[in-house]
Amino acid sequence: MTEKTLTVKNRAGIHARPAALIAQTANKFSSEITIEKDSTTVNAKSIMGVITMAAGYNTVLVLRAEGPDEKQAVESIFDLFESKFDED
Repeated sequence: MTEKTLTVKNRAGIHARPAALIAQTANKFSSEITIEKDSTTVNAKSIMGVITMAAGYNTVLVLRAEGPDEKQAVESIFDLFESKFDED
């Protein structure tokens, strides 16, 4: 299992567009990928799941992946967060 802590850096937080980018990126990988906020865990491949986290600016999340391409999956999603989803 690969795990990384993420911080939501874009001012608008995780709304529809970033959620779609996360899900599209996650769906490129065969690994199981989840995002955890507080005690809630959602499937990163589900746009609705990601939106329902209601992760605002500066929210800290835990990204986990398990499978054959887990490292690449975590790095790809981490890069989305680092780039602020190209919003700011």
